[in-house]
Amino acid sequence: MTVLLREAVGDRLRRARTAQSRTLRDVSRAARVSLGYLSEVERGRKEASSELLASICDALDLPLPELLVTVAGDLDETMLVPSGVDRAAEMDGDRLVPSLIGTELTETELAQQQLADADARACAERLQPVLSQRISAPVRKPGGVVVAA
Repeated sequence: MTVLLREAVGDRLRRARTAQSRTLRDVSRAARVSLGYLSEVERGRKEASSELLASICDALDLPLPELLVTVAGDLDETMLVPSGVDRAAEMDGDRLVPSLIGTELTETELAQQQLADADARACAERLQPVLSQRISAPVRKPGGVVVAA
């Protein structure tokens, strides 16, 4: 059976709320969304907009990116999780906790990053003379025609 994105998001939001021992009413007030709509979102019946998700996450003190990473992992258990995301932290409130400590790049990723950096430097070197040129004020010719000098 396929799990829909709205169902996975709703499930994670409900888990976060119940882990904090908070009521629907409390979170709906803090997020400024109707209690009924929040209930529908948690049950996976309504697709929440990005603004609404951000508001609910703020009310739960749950970073939106953390919610999205966790939901992505729920939807695809075979997904490769970046080394910067600690799966062991799921035990702490059923949430993934991102961390920059210990982030490692593979040799291919490192080579791609170095190539992109070199391309950016080369582009900047080519554009620098063009960007540093002065542009003269437009000149108005007789007859109302404006010519850039």
